[in-house]
Amino acid sequence: MVIREYKLIALSVRAHHLGDMTRPRLTVWFDGGCPLCRREIALIRRLDSRGVIDFVDVASDQGDCPIDRAELLARFHAREEGGPLLSGAAAFAAMWRCIPLLRPFGLLARSGPALWILERLYVQFLRIRPALQKLAS
Repeated sequence: MVIREYKLIALSVRAHHLGDMTRPRLTVWFDGGCPLCRREIALIRRLDSRGVIDFVDVASDQGDCPIDRAELLARFHAREEGGPLLSGAAAFAAMWRCIPLLRPFGLLARSGPALWILERLYVQFLRIRPALQKLAS
């Protein structure tokens, strides 16, 4: 009887931990009205085999917004579970860390110089994003 109870407790603990592993650890807010963003998010969804990212389409008025909707649409935002709201390159790096294939890039981006460079590149991308959106649509 004691062994059977031990097995039930062990199974219960294991199921609890598996549940923790499958719930979203990162929330990503993206512009679903942007063709580039939709394509990128579709790729990340496919790569997110563990299902640890929760995607919120800001353009569809679904889900809650932690800040003004216009700010969310202007830059890429993400929040690691229990952490601060991240923006730009830091948000991308957090997303990359959740994807096994991209994790090395996300870990590299934790260094100050690498994140600084990625942020500068992201700001440059934002300047040409409208033209790229026209090409992608």
